Amino acid sequence: MKILFIPLIICVISACNQSKSTNQAQSEKENIGNLKHVTQQLVAPPYLPKYDQIASGDPVVVDVKLTIAEKKLEIAPGVKIWALTFNGSVPGPMIVVHQNDYVQLTLINPSTNSLTHNIDFHAATGAMGGGDLSLVNPGQQVTIRFKATKAGVFIYHCAPGGIMVPLHVTSGMNGAIMVLPREGLKDEKGNAVHYDKAFYIAEQDYYVPKDANGKYKEYETPGAGFDDMTKVFKTLTPTHLVFNGVTGALTGKNALTANVGDKVLFITSQANRDTRIHLIGGHADLVWLGGSFNDKPATNYESWPVVAGSAVAALYQFKEPGMYAYLNHNLIEAFAFGAVAQIKVKGNWDDNLMKQITKPEKIN
Repeated sequence: MKILFIPLIICVISACNQSKSTNQAQSEKENIGNLKHVTQQLVAPPYLPKYDQIASGDPVVVDVKLTIAEKKLEIAPGVKIWALTFNGSVPGPMIVVHQNDYVQLTLINPSTNSLTHNIDFHAATGAMGGGDLSLVNPGQQVTIRFKATKAGVFIYHCAPGGIMVPLHVTSGMNGAIMVLPREGLKDEKGNAVHYDKAFYIAEQDYYVPKDANGKYKEYETPGAGFDDMTKVFKTLTPTHLVFNGVTGALTGKNALTANVGDKVLFITSQANRDTRIHLIGGHADLVWLGGSFNDKPATNYESWPVVAGSAVAALYQFKEPGMYAYLNHNLIEAFAFGAVAQIKVKGNWDDNLMKQITKPEKIN
């Protein structure tokens, strides 16, 4: 009797657990309809929309809208491409939510466009990251919703299928989403981390065809250049490599700004190829490798990797004023191509950290 009784108990427990799981899932489905909806007004990178670093209260449904724009973009002096964009910018806007919030996205493909598009969120679960549910032809829109179950920074990109995936991504159609832990960020010891500013910087690789005379070609429509572009990117050698869409987007008069003492969170993404990031004159005090906020951040990195199809967050507190360079530390890609940004930092100089002992002088 005991031998028969034990399996019976196991069976009852298993059925009980299955029932609990089913009830919990059903309860979650019922509760989604009761959750508060919050509309997030997206802004163009390198800036982020308004948000709280620590969540207050229950999860919410964050409503966002992305409108696809196929537009001519001058990515370097005299070099124009058909950029495929979310909300008109390369990269697309940063979306910010908290873990266990829901993202409810409306994706609009205006009738003035010529191509079919969709969106694949690396932060989402199932349906090819939402790509299977969001395919829209010109003149259509669609709304999808997903639960942000993983905390971290993730890319999103267009993925209409086959060779069109790299064609759209390398034409600028990618962006990022930050899913913060509900209690906010923590350092390597588990202490709360607050930052003063955040910037979103995306490295973009382009593959622009040339004519027989070596001049970069232009096309009447986005699709007209795809055959030529495919031949170029099969060499795996970009013709242009820039931060935030165009040469000089984040340098000179477009340099980012901060003050001595500011803790700045840098989110860097690369949707198609590996890069390695360095802040000249500074470090990553904290870096969430792989973009995961659930893992302990690494400390005091001089350079950090951003692998293809990912985003990484790094935090640094500026200690000296001056102009800093934030770049891809393949220095050829930074300086010969343009994968570099600048941060202009104001404040008082600290001789204890850095001091010129003698000025340059002639030697015999």
